[in-house]
Amino acid sequence: MTHKHANATPLTGTALVKEVGRRIRLARTAWDAHNNRACRRERERALALYTTLDDSAKQQVPQVLRVWLRYRSEKYFGAGRTPPGSPR
Repeated sequence: MTHKHANATPLTGTALVKEVGRRIRLARTAWDAHNNRACRRERERALALYTTLDDSAKQQVPQVLRVWLRYRSEKYFGAGRTPPGSPR
């Protein structure tokens, strides 16, 4: 099974910044819809791309999106949280 984007070139520059913003917006939409699995998946993808950005590129991501990503990452998805699917 092959992915339809397997041959796509890696994103760089403005395209990468836009993709990070798009992924964070998708994660926020899933969060607002109480779809935790989709939110976690998109947040992880956004965070993986975000960590590849240099400092000047990170500043191009809208601040509200950066704050949301950091807040959700630490509060709801950090190492101190109970993992999904575990008994309460």
